[in-house]
Amino acid sequence: MAIGPTIETERLLLRPPRAEDIPAWNAFHADEDVMRHLGGVQGPELTWRSICTMTGAWTIEGFSMFSVIEKSTGEWVGRLGPWRPNGWPGTEIGWGLVRSSWGRGYATEGATAAMDYAVDILGWSEV
Repeated sequence: MAIGPTIETERLLLRPPRAEDIPAWNAFHADEDVMRHLGGVQGPELTWRSICTMTGAWTIEGFSMFSVIEKSTGEWVGRLGPWRPNGWPGTEIGWGLVRSSWGRGYATEGATAAMDYAVDILGWSEV
């Protein structure tokens, strides 16, 4: 059962997280460089909670971060999308990508699509 949309860009698919993403998400959270500004390295237990938080936000808020899938390989390369947890000071588009995808313009490509979604579909007037 889909809990949110899939957005397609030139090189990426943005879709809600799935159980099949857990191994890649674990590796993402275990990389010290990747997690430097994202709360620090997290083990599998906290990673599971993070995925469940993102997935639960789709149900409760109607939006959350997407899993970022590289179309050419089908690989999970990060998470990206609208984010506004309870108490957050505003609406934002956040992202975190696996190190092997850095420097390819994926954050810009995905964030542009996520901003369009937030404005056009969610009705956000500020990002």
